[in-house]
Amino acid sequence: MATPYWNRAASDGTWLTDTRTNHPLGPPPGEDLAAMRAGLGRSFGEVPKLWPYYTAEIDDELARRGLASIEQKAEHAALALYGLHQQSKSVSMHRPGVRLGTALARLRTSDKFSQKAVDDRVEAAATTTTVDGLLIRLRGLVDLLRTINQPLDYDHLMRLIHHWHYDDRRRAARRQWALDYQVWKQKPPEDEPPLGS
Repeated sequence: MATPYWNRAASDGTWLTDTRTNHPLGPPPGEDLAAMRAGLGRSFGEVPKLWPYYTAEIDDELARRGLASIEQKAEHAALALYGLHQQSKSVSMHRPGVRLGTALARLRTSDKFSQKAVDDRVEAAATTTTVDGLLIRLRGLVDLLRTINQPLDYDHLMRLIHHWHYDDRRRAARRQWALDYQVWKQKPPEDEPPLGS
């Protein structure tokens, strides 16, 4: 698979330089993010403006039958969520190593929203058994993360969405999510603070 769009930034959130032109990539253009947001609530391939951003390999057998692979569906969903998260942000909202549970633990301790409200939203997302249900709830959670400038690892999020298609992988992803989120019970997350704090 080629490099996903959100990997325009280094691990510290600074924008990379285009190796061909030697110019900084900078924040994604608004029209790119708008095309990605158009994919929210839609399926893979339904938004022609989003097609140029897909990098997942095509499964020839599925494609001949007009079907998308799980990898393509997961990438589509992650791109759409990234478009929402990155909107109007000058720093990268993709941060390698910041898994969903960790980002949500920071949301919980941000004092921007009540801890019970965050817990309820996280529980609703984590207990869903369908990918569509997960994506609806992730959209709301990503919007909250955006509010506090909390980045997220979109490579990891794409894998989580991919794993949600399979019962055994969904259970493992949910366990990891719980471990990362429950860190607030022991101590505050040790990683960098959210941007803007």
